[in-house]
Amino acid sequence: MHHSVLSKRKKLFLGLGSFIIPLLIWSCVSYLPFIWHPQVQITDSGSVSYLQVGTRLEKSAYYAEAQQAVDQAKTPPTGILVNPIYLPAPHEVAIALFTSFTTPPQQADAPWLHQSLWHSIKIVFTAFFISSLIGVPLGILCGFSNTISKLTEPFVEFFRYLPAPAFGALAVAILGINDAPKIAIIVIGTLFQQILIIANTTRMVDRGLMEAGYTLGTNKIKSLFYVVIPAALPDIYRDQRVLLGWAWTYLIVSELIGATSGITWFITQQARYQNFDNVYAAILIIGVIGLVCDLILMKLGMRLFKWKKGV
Repeated sequence: MHHSVLSKRKKLFLGLGSFIIPLLIWSCVSYLPFIWHPQVQITDSGSVSYLQVGTRLEKSAYYAEAQQAVDQAKTPPTGILVNPIYLPAPHEVAIALFTSFTTPPQQADAPWLHQSLWHSIKIVFTAFFISSLIGVPLGILCGFSNTISKLTEPFVEFFRYLPAPAFGALAVAILGINDAPKIAIIVIGTLFQQILIIANTTRMVDRGLMEAGYTLGTNKIKSLFYVVIPAALPDIYRDQRVLLGWAWTYLIVSELIGATSGITWFITQQARYQNFDNVYAAILIIGVIGLVCDLILMKLGMRLFKWKKGV
């Protein structure tokens, strides 16, 4: 099957398109009233005493109130068509991306957004480092040795189906309410997948390379360190980039355990005050951090493993 090679310019254009298309859909839903806009935001309450300027209500309720006022020869309320409060427009979220960093928290002792973000980043990378410290060596050994694989993988296969958040109460009971149980949840969520994925990657190493090593007189240990690990390393590195994304997905769940903290605390607080523009801004910031981390790791991988394409 022939794959056409895309030019750098075309790749960039398509990459930007993947972001522009969802943004256009969001803009259409936000700015074109005939697409959705199921509510009316009151601009003048007229004779309806319980309505206040800025109140949002469903179209049907608004039209019923307006009709009733007209029937009674009173001033009907007026308003503009809007989306529900939980779907702010792109420009509102764009403003919030800036103001959420510059606006002091609503509670005096609460952390600022950048403090919450830094707290979350530390939790993700600490947890992933611990997970990798165990998962990478064990995964390589499982992929290299049939005995270790048969001894380890059945239990790992079983454990990976247990949902990590289910261990939340147990983690808090054992480790307290601070960051330790949060780190533990991310470790549980990523470690067992990591062992299986890296074991599989290690098994993909060309057996011919190992046979060649044995004919040259290497033993099993030397074969592991001088043939298998160097051959598998670029693909293990790529696996780690994918698995780091999983660590981010477990972050929000882990931060709800014990004392709510980090970016999750910021999101839940802003949702409580109905500042949904800040909620979207915080979610976008997580996405940007994850994407930037992945791009940095991709560039680093291209430097470290120049002989291997697509790391």
